[in-house]
Amino acid sequence: MTEMNKMIATTKAYACLDCGKCTAACPISRYDSGFSPRMLVYDAIHETDIEIVHDDRLWQCLTCASCETICTSGVRYGEFIRTLRGDASEQGITGQCTHGGALQSLMHIMASDDLKQNRLDWVPKQLETATTSDTLFFVGCAPYFDSFFSNLEVKTRRAAQGSLALLNRMGIIPAVSPDERCCGHDLLNSGDIDGFKKLANQNVKEISKTGAKRVVTSCPEGYHTLKVEYPRYLGNTGFEVVHLTELVAEAVAKGELSFNKTKRKVAYHDPCRLGRMSGIYDEPRAILDAIPGLTVVEMSHHRGTALCCGTQSWINCGAINKQLQVDLLKEAKATGADVLLTACPKCQIHLKCAMHDEVLGQDLKIKIQDFAGFVAGALAR
Repeated sequence: MTEMNKMIATTKAYACLDCGKCTAACPISRYDSGFSPRMLVYDAIHETDIEIVHDDRLWQCLTCASCETICTSGVRYGEFIRTLRGDASEQGITGQCTHGGALQSLMHIMASDDLKQNRLDWVPKQLETATTSDTLFFVGCAPYFDSFFSNLEVKTRRAAQGSLALLNRMGIIPAVSPDERCCGHDLLNSGDIDGFKKLANQNVKEISKTGAKRVVTSCPEGYHTLKVEYPRYLGNTGFEVVHLTELVAEAVAKGELSFNKTKRKVAYHDPCRLGRMSGIYDEPRAILDAIPGLTVVEMSHHRGTALCCGTQSWINCGAINKQLQVDLLKEAKATGADVLLTACPKCQIHLKCAMHDEVLGQDLKIKIQDFAGFVAGALAR
């Protein structure tokens, strides 16, 4: 059996029933009749290795798991795509990088062994962190995004600050690594397996220095990557991974957190990595329901059917991707909410990018705010 055949068998691609349910659920297929998850599986089975790695459809997939949630055969389509991209990457083939490839360059710079960083300027003086602790807060790339996307007026740094404020209020003084790296999600998703492993190994090494046995993250991509992909590629990491909303929801249930009353109306967007891929739906809603006076409304597509924000790993962003962002913004506007909340910094960036489009963004303006920052701002003094 060839390596390609092994991969197809491992991801259960051979179990595809050719029923077309995945195509009906796929966001890209909605606007591109030439794209179909099942047809890509079919072609991978019947074409040669050389033919399939040169197929442009490999880079169109959003890896949003919409197809996986509806597949009756349990085909692991995301893993299938990532593996094919890895094969393509080994041959020097990759997707079209957005933003001139600057973000990919940043990730590769972070993989350097002798990197010197100044990562902790985002930490407010009134919040507490430690160098060693049983709990580490994994910040992620959010502090970089504020500078890189300053023209979009994103406030992703507030996600990190809000997360730390919530942890402190729960009596947790977490370690924050001064030499943390990018989690590697985007390199893995775009087929750069070696680059991903470098970042993953460096992060595991830095986390071990703090003595942490629990890692908390607010970023959905960081959460899924550390919790699922690190053990898959590195084995036992020596720590458990928890999403911030899991801890906060537990504290809310115990009555350990109190919030100020408000009259705001919000809609919550389920990020792909936190919702469909990790099954965390109830915790964010339980937290919002605990804020007195807050009205929480659902968009037409939510929980397992939530719309993807339309782009992936800073590659292949075109007209179809923009249309998907417009669809999501229209749903948010239709709820009458004052604020659209999301736990994903990339969702915030991509949706604000669509709103800034002079043509597409007309009549789609809505305030977009990070979930952790919003909840931290509602804490009673």
